[in-house]
Amino acid sequence: MIYVFLANGFEEIEALTPVDVLLRAGFEVKTVAVGESKTVAGAHGISVIADIKENEYNDANPEAIILPGGMPGTTNLEESATVIDAINQAMINGALIGAICAAPSILGIMGYLKHRKATCFPGFEQYLDGAIVVDERVVRDGNIITSKGMGCASDFSLAIVEYLSDKEKADEIAKSAFIK
Repeated sequence: MIYVFLANGFEEIEALTPVDVLLRAGFEVKTVAVGESKTVAGAHGISVIADIKENEYNDANPEAIILPGGMPGTTNLEESATVIDAINQAMINGALIGAICAAPSILGIMGYLKHRKATCFPGFEQYLDGAIVVDERVVRDGNIITSKGMGCASDFSLAIVEYLSDKEKADEIAKSAFIK
């Protein structure tokens, strides 16, 4: 199962593009609301009803964890013990972690980007502790995929599909959605 964590203030395109692209590719995806309610408000006032609340999350071996950016969404993700535990468990098991925009800062602060290539929204580089910061739209290093932001959401999503499946599947989805 692939989990996309949503906290109040999340960037809508960065969260919902991966959900849509991954569903089109045939993956099982669940959105997880951080907080007391399944309804999560995006950074631009678009509310989303998540599949489960964070207290219902209990997957010790997820296929992937996806962290959208946005503010204060990223800060709210970082303050969630459930999100931190999910990231730690994903790293232990070698599961994919995707983080876009400001969200790679969470991985940097946790020490998971040391000696890895990574990117983020311009201005958040100082939080990528120990990372080899790369000025690219999407960067994959091992089981971590990072991306710059909203304008890169399609590329980020296709990189996740390619990692979890293969380039042919990612190209098929890109072609069907007129992305490439």
